[in-house]
Amino acid sequence: MSQHALLNSVEHSDLKVITQAGAEYGDNLWFTPTFPQEFRAVSAYYPIFFHKDPATDTFHAVALFGFTHNDNLFLDGDHWQAGYIPLSLRRQPFLIGRQRFKEDGMDKEQRVIHIDLAHPRVSRSQGEPLFLPLGGNSDYLDHMAELLETLHLGMEDGQDFVENLKRLALLEVVTLELTLNDGSQHQMVGFYTIDEARLAQLDGETLAELNRRGHLLAIYLAIASQSRMRDLLARKNQRLGL
Repeated sequence: MSQHALLNSVEHSDLKVITQAGAEYGDNLWFTPTFPQEFRAVSAYYPIFFHKDPATDTFHAVALFGFTHNDNLFLDGDHWQAGYIPLSLRRQPFLIGRQRFKEDGMDKEQRVIHIDLAHPRVSRSQGEPLFLPLGGNSDYLDHMAELLETLHLGMEDGQDFVENLKRLALLEVVTLELTLNDGSQHQMVGFYTIDEARLAQLDGETLAELNRRGHLLAIYLAIASQSRMRDLLARKNQRLGL
């Protein structure tokens, strides 16, 4: 169970974060959320699809790591076999929280860093320290603060991106048919992709607006990334010794 707390140098002065990869640290995921500004880096290694959260009925762009739950084909023991790890995974065990305060008699809100004290990456004996011995943030914590800000802004734009895709009817459900080297067949359901036929019908004004927002490039990067399915399938065959 998660145990979120507002990070501070008094209560958490001796906390460290384990940064190595490993299933025991929560890395054995088969997909993770991503966002348009990250698509260029993500698409170099992972297929990008869209997933509908059944709890909230909202869509998110996701980077795909495998074909089933707890099946990360890029994770080999404590080694991640790709040159880029999406920010939504790298930010663990930190989260962005909101803190209300008064200034000049007015209610205001600011973003603050929370930490999940129950996360397996949190330690008091090993890993990267969060605070310096004499006070102040460590370089690692400052880096994570920048990462969280990038992630926050990126996910906000990601929601705008997905809303545009929905408005333009550019999302279509896809069933992924997988055939392994031993002839066994498997299906992946519940994912969505870009409707390329619908995309081709958009008028110039709509395409120009998508381009102005940076979303047209994201659409094409998402489409192109799906060629990475061949690499994912090869990794699955190799993992199974096929």
